[in-house]
Amino acid sequence: MNRPMEPIVTPQAMDLRLLPAAVLCWAATIVAIVGGWRIGLSLGGLLAVVAIGLGCLLIRARSRMPGAARVVAAASLAAVLAGAGFAVAAAWQEYRVDTHPLRSMAQGSSATFVAVPSDDPKPLRARPFGGRQWMLWAELREYQRGETSVGVGGTVLVMAPEDGWPTLLPGQPVRFRARMDRPWRRDLTVAVLRAQGPPIAIGAAPWWQRAAGSVRAHLADASARALPPDAAGLLPGMVEGDVSALSDRVKENFAETDLAHLLAVSGTNVSIVLAAVLISARACTLDIRVAAALAALALFAFVIVARPSPSVLRAAAMGAIAICALVTGRRKQALPALCAATIGLLAYSPRLALDAGFTLSVLATAALILLAPDWAHRLRERGCPRVVAEALSVAVAAFLLTAPVIVGLSGHVNPLAIVANVLAEPVVAPVTILGALAAVLSCVWMPAAVLLLRLTGPPLSWLLTVAEHGAALNISLPMPSGVVGVLLTAVLVAVVVGIARLTRDTGGATTPPGSAPARRRADDRARDELPGTIPQRIGVFEDGPAVRPGEYAGDSVGLSGPNRYPDPWTVLGRTRRDLLDGRERGGQ
Repeated sequence: MNRPMEPIVTPQAMDLRLLPAAVLCWAATIVAIVGGWRIGLSLGGLLAVVAIGLGCLLIRARSRMPGAARVVAAASLAAVLAGAGFAVAAAWQEYRVDTHPLRSMAQGSSATFVAVPSDDPKPLRARPFGGRQWMLWAELREYQRGETSVGVGGTVLVMAPEDGWPTLLPGQPVRFRARMDRPWRRDLTVAVLRAQGPPIAIGAAPWWQRAAGSVRAHLADASARALPPDAAGLLPGMVEGDVSALSDRVKENFAETDLAHLLAVSGTNVSIVLAAVLISARACTLDIRVAAALAALALFAFVIVARPSPSVLRAAAMGAIAICALVTGRRKQALPALCAATIGLLAYSPRLALDAGFTLSVLATAALILLAPDWAHRLRERGCPRVVAEALSVAVAAFLLTAPVIVGLSGHVNPLAIVANVLAEPVVAPVTILGALAAVLSCVWMPAAVLLLRLTGPPLSWLLTVAEHGAALNISLPMPSGVVGVLLTAVLVAVVVGIARLTRDTGGATTPPGSAPARRRADDRARDELPGTIPQRIGVFEDGPAVRPGEYAGDSVGLSGPNRYPDPWTVLGRTRRDLLDGRERGGQ
């Protein structure tokens, strides 16, 4: 006999309390850095005065305020206080850069510098004459001019020739001769140093950086043995962000079709790696503390090997929140988790506020939280298959919210990016998983790693084909670059999103309550809030509604995104329960 269907609890509204704080902290940091430390201090003082006024108002009118108004007032007060603190902190950082001893040197002056690279050297586009130039970020230790040696700090950008620089590891102190140049923009960079020869190593990189360098080198070697040249250069880029062996032609194809994000490690990579660990722990019914420890170890190792770039740091912060949720059994909501990660990373490194990669990463994540789930549901209501609906909604949402930044940087927008991303997405997870396994295997058994990497040949060939044919169509639309392009595109995006929201409740046939179509729609609504839906593909998690046990047995693993690959936050809600159940069964 069929049991009567139990009512599905309406999911809670999205928690927006941290959103004003994240936006204000980000904006205050940008104003303080771009406008200068004096403007930053002034902004901090102004926000402090506003905070005092809000605090007094909240104290006096608290008893007369309804509950919702008190929450809004408290969130606004916290946001203004946080913004004031971030403005002052960024102003202090800008003051240190503005008064740096190198700023008193004449442009074009030469000196001997000691610096520590903070990232791997990146190749620049080949020039028609001269050798290829390489670029790397470094932390300055000291500089020597004549007989005077000055110990200093600060971030510098080094432009270097190919001789001796590509093999440097992060954390390896070097001495080199260079000409000093002014920074290209205000982003807390002290100076641009144009190296005049090879570096001289004066110390060794930390052991973990040497180990990471060895893994990256072994993976590059295995890729070169197993794959054609273009695929061999693409695989390390997708797995660990190493594009040193990727040809300029392939880079241009990926940039033209807006697939360049696949060449930078992001939340998707972290999501896939942690998913493999958590699902394996769940399958083995390991203790929940062991599973959390393995996930944390995998997260730490992945960040070291992939290097802590802005997108990797954001993804790692989200992963750390997920691991804490696994241990404590508490699932955070998606948007607060993203806002908390953003605030924490800006506090750790204020220069991220002006980093294009970090901005694109946060905007794409926000798109998948705020827009994609509702759009996917509406497409499914109109008869679109679930996989296709999710693929289209993810691609369109990410394209729209990142379009202003892309237009501001490049001066063009490519509508083909939506189709290209939909076509490319299904092969990202297989390539990442196989590549990560091969990276570990190549350090102990190279022939097995080469054999494993041969399996990535077809999906990599598919990605190269999509990028090549998409770039050959050359349908990019020219737009104004810079601030004008950002504002114009943002207005257009706001109009599109607004129209989509206004038409959200129109265009569908009305179905009687309790009918089969209505129940399916209610079930789809509930599914969107369960672990395993679109928000979880980028490393976030939400509280879901209460449903009857076994109601969605088909989602027992939790697959997400357009290609339906496992996601660690998908597994969080079930992994803790299953691990605990397995431990109890083992005790019996």
